[in-house]
Amino acid sequence: MNFFEHRDGEMFAENIKVSEIAKSISTPFYLYSTASLTYQFNQIKEAFRNTDHLICYAVKANTNQAVIKTLGDLGAGADVVSEGEMRRVLKAGIPACKIVYSGVAKTAQEMTFALEQGIYQFNVESEPELYQLSEVASSMDKTADITFRVNPDVDAKTHAKISTGKSENKFGIPWGNVREICQRASKLPGINLVGLDLHIGSQITKLEPFEEAFTRVAGLVKLLREDGHNITRLDLGGGLGISYECNDLPPLPSDYAKMVKRVTEHLGCRIILEPGRFLVGNAGILVSTVVYIKDGKERKFLIVDAAM
Repeated sequence: MNFFEHRDGEMFAENIKVSEIAKSISTPFYLYSTASLTYQFNQIKEAFRNTDHLICYAVKANTNQAVIKTLGDLGAGADVVSEGEMRRVLKAGIPACKIVYSGVAKTAQEMTFALEQGIYQFNVESEPELYQLSEVASSMDKTADITFRVNPDVDAKTHAKISTGKSENKFGIPWGNVREICQRASKLPGINLVGLDLHIGSQITKLEPFEEAFTRVAGLVKLLREDGHNITRLDLGGGLGISYECNDLPPLPSDYAKMVKRVTEHLGCRIILEPGRFLVGNAGILVSTVVYIKDGKERKFLIVDAAM
């Protein structure tokens, strides 16, 4: 559903003329639709209503404070990749117990802050990060709940620059190393391995890459349990695409949820979701004023106050 539309030469946002809004707010400004954010969030919430789950908004998609607060008020947790994002999330009222900390370059300072707040989990991306987190947590006499982000070596069939689940990508633990690293983690102070995490890319418009990756990870959960690890959480990341053109038809959240349930339900894990673009990609517009109309040699140029 689109909450921005053109009618008779006017742009409307939630049935209000954008030109009327611009009379009271100086341009340029971003205009967000609460109705759109609510609709998108509730689609996911409804799709997973019978599944133990936590929806963590991927803050990197849009760090606007009002957007974060709106989603938090709807019940969202947050997926953050820096201390700065975490501070914004906490300021917006999202409790630390609903924050997952992703990112490949967490520093000791950031780990300390996250542990002080009592976040839900760290999504650990590498073995060096694991050892750093163990050192920080044990020095604070705390235990960090962690998932390992694994690289399932699956092609997401999306743009190469936003594909993150293939073996040549920098993200996650290499598939063949996961069991060995989990064994090492189980012996480290300050570390509590609770699950696995993956994220194979962004703007994915087919279910097949998701299903392939989730099926591989479900099999890995079984192996890790056989190794003696108590795997109770499965963080599936984000990546569900949105429509940019009328003929774009990405999967519906309901279809995505059915696939997730079919592939993972037998594991009994809590499912963590990290939607970003899906929640905010079509929820806002940039409003600007045309300052000048410039006649060029081959075309006219509209000079607006939102650009140089």
